[in-house]
Amino acid sequence: MARVPAAVLNALHTLNRLRRSRRRPALPALELAARPNPWARGLGLVMVVLVGAWLGLLIVGNVRTPVGPMDTTMTLRPSLTGGTKINVSPLGALHLDSHVAPVRLDVNVDQLDPVRSQALVDHPERLSGLQDEVTRDVGHGTLDLAVRSTVAVVTGAAALGLAVYRRPRRALAAGGLALTLLAASGATAYATWNPKSVLEPKFSGLLSSAPSLVGNARSIVTEFDVYQKELARLVTNVTKLYDATSTLPAYAPDPSTIRVLHVSDIHLNPASWKIIASLVEQYEVNVIVDSGDTMDHGTAAENGFLDPIEDLGAPYVWVRGNHDSRVTQEYLEGLKNVHVLDDGRAETVAGLRFAGIGDPQFTPDRSARTGAEASQELAGARLASALRDHRAKGRPVDVAIAHEPSAARGTDGEVPLVLAGHLHHDEMEVLPYGTRLRIEGSTGGSGLRAVEGEHPDPIEASILYFDRDTRRLQAWDEIELGGLGLTTAEVSRHLPEENSPGATQSPSPFTTESATASTTDSASGAPTESPTGTPNDTPNDTPTAPPTAPSSPSP
Repeated sequence: MARVPAAVLNALHTLNRLRRSRRRPALPALELAARPNPWARGLGLVMVVLVGAWLGLLIVGNVRTPVGPMDTTMTLRPSLTGGTKINVSPLGALHLDSHVAPVRLDVNVDQLDPVRSQALVDHPERLSGLQDEVTRDVGHGTLDLAVRSTVAVVTGAAALGLAVYRRPRRALAAGGLALTLLAASGATAYATWNPKSVLEPKFSGLLSSAPSLVGNARSIVTEFDVYQKELARLVTNVTKLYDATSTLPAYAPDPSTIRVLHVSDIHLNPASWKIIASLVEQYEVNVIVDSGDTMDHGTAAENGFLDPIEDLGAPYVWVRGNHDSRVTQEYLEGLKNVHVLDDGRAETVAGLRFAGIGDPQFTPDRSARTGAEASQELAGARLASALRDHRAKGRPVDVAIAHEPSAARGTDGEVPLVLAGHLHHDEMEVLPYGTRLRIEGSTGGSGLRAVEGEHPDPIEASILYFDRDTRRLQAWDEIELGGLGLTTAEVSRHLPEENSPGATQSPSPFTTESATASTTDSASGAPTESPTGTPNDTPNDTPTAPPTAPSSPSP
C-alpha cells in the first residue's frame, strides 16, 4: 500500500480543525433557538398557578361551620365579577354585590340541625339573641375560611408546579405567585367592599316569591347598616323559613308603606293576569299601575281580554299606549275598580295621587311616521302643565304616568316620580331637575313578539314602596320571570341613593308639595270623585287633546 505523504496528512488535519472551528459558533445559536420564549414561560407558570389554586380551593378550600341552628359550608370560588352567593337549597339563592374581585364567597346552607332547632322551639326567648349568635358564627367561619383558602391556594399551586416542572424551585415560585395573587385579590375585595350590598339583594328560585325575606322598605332603610349583621339577618330569616317546615311565610306589611305594582306592555298575553294576581296577593299590593300597551291591535274584538282586571284584587290605574285604541280606553272606563287617566286628569287611589296622559299615537302596526317625537314632547308638555295646575290648587301629584319615556321626560321638575313603559326593558334614572323616571319592562314578555328573537323576552314587573306620610319612593323590587318556556325567577331590591344608610338628606323640591297633599287626600285613601263619577279636581284649563300625529314604531 502506498504511503501517504506527511504533508498531505498535515493538510487534512488542518482542514478538519477549520471545519470544527466553523461548527462551534453555531451551537449556541441552536441552543438559543431551542430555549423557550420568556413570555411563554411566564404565561405557562401563571396558568399552572391558576389551575393549581383552583384545584386547591375545590378540594380543601371550604369550611363547614355551624351558623345558629344551621350547618353551612363556606367556600371561595374564582369569579370574574366577585360578590357573595348564599345557596339555600332547595329554595333558591341570594346574590349580593358585596365586592369586585376575582373571587366569590359561596355560603351553602346544608341542613337545619334538629337538636339546636328543637332548643329554639323549646326556648323561644333565645330567638332574641339568635342574630348575635349568627353574627359571631359568620365571623369565625369567615376567618377560618381565609386561613384554609390561603393554605389551599398555595399548596395546590406548588403541587401542580412540582408535577409539571419537576423542579422544587419552580414549585416554590408557583406557590409564591399564588400567594401574591391571593393577596392582591384580597386587597381588591377590601378596596371595593360594599357593606350596603345587602340592602339590594337579588333572590332567585323559590326565594323570589318570599317577600318577607326581602323585608319592608322602611325597616331596611332605618335598621340595616353593617354587612356582617345583615348577612346574619338574612341567614336568620332563612332559619325561620326552615323552622316553618319550608313553607313560604305570609308577607307582614308595614302599615306605613304603600305598595304599588307597576306593570306595562302586556301585549295581549293572558298569562300576565295570573302573574299580576299572584304578585298582588303575595305582596299585598295596594294599587296596580299599568303604563300602557295592554293590547296589541286595539280592536273591539280584543276587549274581552281586559275582563280579568276586575278580579285582580287591587285598584287598577291605566294610561293608553300606542297599541291601545280609544275603543280600548272606553271599554276600560266601564270596568269596576279601573281608573283611566288621560289629558293630565288626576285621581287619588290608595293614598297616592296619580295623574297621566294617554299616548298621542296609535300605531298597532309599529309603523314609523313623521312627527312622532314632536307629538310625544307635546304630550309631555301638556302633562307638565296639568301637574302645575294641580299643584297651584293645593293638590299636587305624587306619581305621573305616560307610556313613552320621551313624553314622561317632559314632566321633569314637576313631580317626584314619573312612570313609563314602551321600551320592553326596565330602567331607572333621575332627570336633571330631580324627577325620577321609572321605565318598566314588558309584563307580557313582549306578547307574540317573544318568539321573534333568539331568546324569549323576560316577564318584568316591579313593586314600588312609598312612605304613607311623605308619599316618597322608599325602595323598589325588580321582578323578572323567565319568558316563554322558561321557569326562572329573580327579585332584586334597590334603594334610592337618598335612602341609603349614611346618605346626606338634601332638601327635595317636592317635599313641601307631598306633605301638603298628604294632609289633603290621605284621610280617605280612596279616589276623589264628583257625583257623576269623574274626578272633581280635573283642571278646567287642561288643553284639549291634540290631533293624532304619526309616531315612531312601538317595540
